[in-house]
Amino acid sequence: MNNQRESESTTTNGVQIRQSRRLPDFLHSVNLKHVKLGYHYLITHLLTLCLVPLMAFVIFQAFQLNPSDIHQLWLHLQYNLVSVIICSAFLVFGATVYFMTRSRSLFLVDYACYKPPSNLQVKFEQFMEHSSLTGDFDDSSLEFQRKILERSGLGEETYVPEAMHYIPPRPSMAAAREEAQQVMFGALDVLFANTNIKPKDIGILVVNCSLFNPTPSLSAMIVNKYKLRGNIRSFNLGGMGCSAGVIAVDLAKDMLQVHRNTYAVVVSTENITQNWYFGNKKSMLIPNCLFRVGGSAVLLSNKAKDKRRAKYKLVHVVRTHKGADDKAFKCVYQEQDGAGKTGVSLSKELMAIAGGALKTNITTLGPLVLPVSEQLLFFSTLVAKKLFNAKVKPYIPDFKLAFDHFCIHAGGRAVIDELEKNLQLLPIHVEASRMTLHRFGNTSSSSIWYELAYTEAKERVRRGDRIWQIAFGSGFKCNSAIWEALRHVKPSSNNPWQDCIDRYPVQIVM
Repeated sequence: MNNQRESESTTTNGVQIRQSRRLPDFLHSVNLKHVKLGYHYLITHLLTLCLVPLMAFVIFQAFQLNPSDIHQLWLHLQYNLVSVIICSAFLVFGATVYFMTRSRSLFLVDYACYKPPSNLQVKFEQFMEHSSLTGDFDDSSLEFQRKILERSGLGEETYVPEAMHYIPPRPSMAAAREEAQQVMFGALDVLFANTNIKPKDIGILVVNCSLFNPTPSLSAMIVNKYKLRGNIRSFNLGGMGCSAGVIAVDLAKDMLQVHRNTYAVVVSTENITQNWYFGNKKSMLIPNCLFRVGGSAVLLSNKAKDKRRAKYKLVHVVRTHKGADDKAFKCVYQEQDGAGKTGVSLSKELMAIAGGALKTNITTLGPLVLPVSEQLLFFSTLVAKKLFNAKVKPYIPDFKLAFDHFCIHAGGRAVIDELEKNLQLLPIHVEASRMTLHRFGNTSSSSIWYELAYTEAKERVRRGDRIWQIAFGSGFKCNSAIWEALRHVKPSSNNPWQDCIDRYPVQIVM
């Protein structure tokens, strides 16, 4: 089993090719330009970093003055009008620059994850039986899917859409719309009920779904269902893969910086009904085995009053795009096989490309989140190696000092394993990702929210804790979102884990 996780053999035209299934050891080969980018982000906020301690020093000194000192100061200022005007001008200018350039705080009021009905659950035996009865797969493809399922890390309670439960399956446009509506409306109904927010109060709507983009759009479906206001700023993101959830949050953040005193809703989902692959190309069969029904809805606010009831505050979003490289661009690629059947093909170089994107992302993220001690150790060894060709290993930063909880996209067991190894994480740090993969499968861009819901259901989130959500997807992209808990967070009503959290964590057979 462990050997299978590290490599995979395929046969092409009678020739056996062994393909690496491991992420590269990306923390041992760091590009200096990515570190510089992180420090550029840091310097962008230099004015704030300088003004805050200066203002604190001035206030401290003011409190040390006695009445006699204040009287002497007043007499001095009476005879130095020019100095008073100049100082006042500098203070007004500094305060204006600070308040005009600072970003508004973005609060995560609450979120909801869709939990499908139990009749949509699919067990391994049922999955294989239905695959066989469709008549679309040859014996080799059936055996390949069986092996992938056994080693995937998925459990026996994941969900597939209703259309896939029929024999033969019924992947129609109507069925795909029905799946989208059930997922999106199911998550939104819970979100609105938990937050007591009226749909008319929503000013910004961002929906992301990679493979299903009908006309009217998914965002239009939501506007129609909940009768959202006519001037709502709605966006529909398509084709952006499993990392699109963080992209959607980043877009909502930018919109909330411009539009004051409003709410934004981010809906993340994927649609399986019309994207099931019914061919025999091995690289296109893997998504059938891993992807399952799921979706999330997140309520964001820039209203200061919402800080009291919000769960989290957004700290950073760091996005990495490798699409300029042809191999990265095509490593997750929707296409037709030789028989004209459409599916998503996963390249044999996917793991290496993912490793490169992760390396870039965390190298840029490091200066923003790591303690100064870790940054100095990391940067000094990196400069020594790059500038002086010193034979020293780059220092591997301890991200456990920067984050308390990790929500690693549940794309597959091998990826979680390798991130755990490369980032030197403990089993508890990847527990939420493994259990989400086991209970719900790969729900694409919404998986990071099921993982956060797991952590909340375990009541592990305390005030001040930092959460790292990291996801990657087609293009190729790797994106990170950093949140800070504003209070001790308890699970919201209808948490997707509420009826089974006592059974987790479970032992997963490797």
